[in-house]
Amino acid sequence: MLKVGLTGGLACGKTFVGEALAGFGCLLIQADVLGHEALEPGTDVYSMVVEEFGKDLVTEDGHISRPALAARVFASPEKLARLNALVHPYVLRREDELIAEYAAREPRGIAVVEAAILIETGSYKRFDKLILVTCPEDQQVERALRRSGAQEVDVRARLSRQMPLAEKLKFADFVIDTSGEKGDTLRQTTAVYQALRRIES
Repeated sequence: MLKVGLTGGLACGKTFVGEALAGFGCLLIQADVLGHEALEPGTDVYSMVVEEFGKDLVTEDGHISRPALAARVFASPEKLARLNALVHPYVLRREDELIAEYAAREPRGIAVVEAAILIETGSYKRFDKLILVTCPEDQQVERALRRSGAQEVDVRARLSRQMPLAEKLKFADFVIDTSGEKGDTLRQTTAVYQALRRIES
């Protein structure tokens, strides 16, 4: 079974590419979804995050307010690193569990893990191949600002903390440029899938 990492900067189109690969039959694991799962009531991570960052983050229904947590940590590299240290072990464990289950069912399958900071954390080394999704920074900002509640100052601050896409290129086995129409992105994604399938066969 082939393990593939899928990464890129903020609002570059990772999810679109990941969902296209899932449509071709790949197992898609989204690290963000697992990160949200980690913060659900009842997990060890939930308890540690509440203890570390404050009980006032908990809403009336007992959930952690992710917007409030984000506001608390993203302005501080130290707090963000601490949050990541609490959440990432859970995410990595769940990724491994899901991949193992899939490998048992589909020994010749392709598992794709979509995550924003695979390269920064060194997690890219866990994969057989790495796909990088790119587009120009002004396009990243424009797309990010379409998201509910997005503020330009916050978007640019997040971009400033990410490794530049030009730096990430040296780690990539495949690059998908999403700056054009969705049809063009889909064509590139199809070509990458076919290349991965040839590797796996």
